[in-house]
Amino acid sequence: MSSDLAERMDFGSTSVAVPVGSPGLELTVVVPTFNERENVPILIKRLAAALSDIPWEVIFVDDDSPDCTSAVVKEIAATNPRVRCIRRLARRGLAGACIEGILASHATYVAVMDGDLQHDETVLPQMLRELRTGRSDIVVASRHLLRASALGLSSQARFAGSQLAASLANRLLRIDITDPLSGFFMIRREVVEDIAPRLSTQGFKILIDILASARDRLRLHELPSMMRPRKEGTSKLDTRVVLDFAGLLVAKLTHDTVPIRFVSFLLVGLSGVGVHLAALKSALALLDLSFPAAQTVATVVAMTTNFFLNNSLTYADQRLTGWSALRGLIIFYVICAAGAISNIGVAVWLYSNKPVWWLAGLLGVVIGAVWNFALSNVFVWGMRR
Repeated sequence: MSSDLAERMDFGSTSVAVPVGSPGLELTVVVPTFNERENVPILIKRLAAALSDIPWEVIFVDDDSPDCTSAVVKEIAATNPRVRCIRRLARRGLAGACIEGILASHATYVAVMDGDLQHDETVLPQMLRELRTGRSDIVVASRHLLRASALGLSSQARFAGSQLAASLANRLLRIDITDPLSGFFMIRREVVEDIAPRLSTQGFKILIDILASARDRLRLHELPSMMRPRKEGTSKLDTRVVLDFAGLLVAKLTHDTVPIRFVSFLLVGLSGVGVHLAALKSALALLDLSFPAAQTVATVVAMTTNFFLNNSLTYADQRLTGWSALRGLIIFYVICAAGAISNIGVAVWLYSNKPVWWLAGLLGVVIGAVWNFALSNVFVWGMRR
């Protein structure tokens, strides 16, 4: 048997056995997954080796992976009482998966780590020892402390982006931490239970949300940790993550008054301005249309682009496909047309009462944006089923 196969099949049967539901369970490791079937057996074996003297379990929260990750977890769970699986249907997002996994635990402590094998599971006992002292409520494995390593970040661009995001989070949210974007941390479960109603199920950076929602009430400790290169699975870092991060910053700065989705919706709308102008110029120069006709074409092109961008990014967890997408597009056209009328009506009314053009125009745009978001949220993506 090859060493790789042995690593996949040996789940560490010599570890302390604590059946699920046992009051002696001390630690739950929550692992959100999407297309990680090859990593699951390896990670279970590594956890068994690292936590051999600790009563523990692992909960894999899978977003209905096309590669049947959940089926692999359940096959292992049939013979290993330490392993549990939550398969989520019609729901996507790392933050939501982490929250569901944590709330499904009854252990004293919960750890969150990725399923791509990049996080160093050997740090878990040290994290647990720190929490046991009672000096800390949360322990974060940092890639930016002395002796730590962020070599697992796949490119200089990702590393620079991580540093920039960390700087923004620290400055804007006043979080005193070297690695607020870490996806590897351990926390007292009761802390998450307490703040769970204030946490967002959207986005990919649950740690920032926890720290910001706790509002300086958490005693935090950081440990240096190595980040390994990725073997299997796919990176979650994409345009959607950037939008979610921007939305999370705004949401927490406004004490959750502004929803994360609304920020993403606005940013997509801003990109639509560029699309509109490009389409207008093309319609005038290449198609030789009259201005009213070219403006109409550009408007339809911009609305279509906005719909598909929102469908892929803002509402990735509620993405419409097939006939549902076509129906959603038509409803989106109607809502945006009504929103444009609302925009103009409000702006004209304000200007007639207080003739400050930029103020009337700006408030008209805000009203139109809120209209489009509120109705789209309900009648386009809220009715996907």
